[in-house]
Parts: sequence; C-alpha cells; structure tokens
Amino acid sequence: MKEAVHTDRAPNPIGPYSQGIRANGFVFLAGQVALDPKSGELISGDVRQQTERTLENLKGVLEAAGANLNHVVKATIFLKNMSDFAGMNEIYARYFPKLPPARSTVEVARLPKDALVEIELIAVS
Repeated sequence: MKEAVHTDRAPNPIGPYSQGIRANGFVFLAGQVALDPKSGELISGDVRQQTERTLENLKGVLEAAGANLNHVVKATIFLKNMSDFAGMNEIYARYFPKLPPARSTVEVARLPKDALVEIELIAVS
C-alpha cells in the first residue's frame, strides 16, 4: 500500500510524479531543486543558497508525511559541478548535524531548470 504526500511548502511537481510517497514505514521523496514553492521559479544564487532552498522544500514534504530530517536514512545529491561540493556540503551539514544519513553525491551533466543541485531523500516514518 502506498500513499502520496503533498504540501504547499514545496513546489508542485513539474512532471508526472509525487512530491513524496509513504509506503511500508518509509517515505520516499522525489528529487527537489531550488524552486520557490510559491512562484515555481528557480531561485537565483550560488550552490549554498540553492542547497538551502532545496532542503527547505524537502523538509516541508517530510513534515507533511509526519516525519522530519532526523528520520532521513539515505540522501542522494546530484551536482551540476563537483567543484560546488564544499559549498553544498557546508549547508547540508547544518541540516544533518547529528547522525547524518547515508549519502551518495554525483556530478551530472544537467538538472531540471538548470539548477546547480538536486537532492532526493528516503526516510523512516
């Protein structure tokens, strides 16, 4: 059994997918980029600012699912440029100060809306 999770604290999907799916004690969050939830537009700024907006979007979806960042067990991060790793990591560490989740980080050729970073999460609920 699965249930879709939706919140206005994250941008509406720009394709045929759910912001999140709750299933069998887990919450699977779709990848988010730094879209402003109200306008649906990519925020301007560097990788630090985009990482913060992205994590705030994900935090909103998690909370709509009855979870929070402490419930995250796995993160996957997609960077447009691996040279942005330190800046992304600086902000990411603020959101996961204790017992951070397992994580993968990869460089990709291009992200939706030409974002600098995209993050997807898996959490226990």
